[in-house]
Amino acid sequence: MDSSINPEELHHVSHEHEHDEEGNKMFGFIVFLLSESVIFLSFFAGYIIYKTTTVNWLPAGVSGLEVTAPTINTIILVSSSFVIYFAERCLQRDNLQGFRLFLLATIAMGSYFLYGQAVEWSELEFGFTSGTFGGMFYLLTGFHGLHVLTGILLQLMILIRSFIPGNYDTGHFGVNSTSLFWHFVDVIWIILFLLIYVWQ
Repeated sequence: MDSSINPEELHHVSHEHEHDEEGNKMFGFIVFLLSESVIFLSFFAGYIIYKTTTVNWLPAGVSGLEVTAPTINTIILVSSSFVIYFAERCLQRDNLQGFRLFLLATIAMGSYFLYGQAVEWSELEFGFTSGTFGGMFYLLTGFHGLHVLTGILLQLMILIRSFIPGNYDTGHFGVNSTSLFWHFVDVIWIILFLLIYVWQ
């Protein structure tokens, strides 16, 4: 009986194992994002309930929020989802240079969003303790800002790893999951923008 192993069959089995492992990791990451969604949805529900049942919703002396700068920040953040998508496409085509450039652009856009949010916070006439609206505003935008910062750090990590020879030979889970996380952050912000800035 010939017990020798065909190298091609061994490679095929190994490739299938790696594919299954990456698929399992992505499934776990999607479950994580769903759990994050539940947290945000509970915040959204709380915001809506408080806004529709509180008589003096806005803090004293505050007539509303300035919308122009947050709108610009929103456009930049949402546009960055398309930019990181192009980064993924470049990596799929083994274009590491393009991947790095698009990733750097995404990092820059996310950083600008955080900068814009910090400037907005510094110019607001109310604080975290300024009534229900003040607490909800800083909780929602701050919690989302923490997710943006996390996304930027993840992107910096995969950018650095792109300089390791052969790093992406076994799959792109790190890049794909980071990109998915970034899309999630952008969708959450769109909902926040509509709730906080448009629905005043």
